[in-house]
Amino acid sequence: MIDEANKAMKSLSAVTISTRVTMKDGRWGSTRMRTDQKGTCSFTSAGSTGEKLEQIRIGSTDYIRPNLKHMQLSGVDTKGRKEQKNWVRTPVDPAVLARENGLTDCTHPFASFGKAAKGKAGKAGGGATLTLVVTDKEDKDGTYTFQVATEGKPYIHQVVYESPEFRNVTTFSDFGTPLNVGPPKANVVNLPG
Repeated sequence: MIDEANKAMKSLSAVTISTRVTMKDGRWGSTRMRTDQKGTCSFTSAGSTGEKLEQIRIGSTDYIRPNLKHMQLSGVDTKGRKEQKNWVRTPVDPAVLARENGLTDCTHPFASFGKAAKGKAGKAGGGATLTLVVTDKEDKDGTYTFQVATEGKPYIHQVVYESPEFRNVTTFSDFGTPLNVGPPKANVVNLPG
């Protein structure tokens, strides 16, 4: 069933993916991405220490707007600067991994792994779902709980990962609805070269 669900998710023309990670000490981080799973998306990340980053990627161009806290945590001197209102336009550098600079590459790895066991029936997104609990011998302390639709396409509605250190909840929605992602309409500047 997990294989069918991953196949259905990969076939979507657009999807919204929201995550929230909560650490045992109370710190948290969240993201929201609206994506075609290829090269166009809008992405926002935020954290408990006040940082926030907005990104729009359209093919080979990124539009990025971090707040001052995000820039400080990235080691950028923000003394005397006002809050960032401009979007910075910059070409995508394929040599730099997106995760290294806090950006996304608009994709999600819908890949099967581990051993799945059927759990309880439930409801999500207005339809019936089935819970699948997945364990992986490579991660002995962590457990993944998938909530997969049993009516219509077997879309994944939610994945919860729990370990002794943190809990990560990933929610999927807006399956196949129009993407509607475009460049910012104002306050766009080019990255100084």
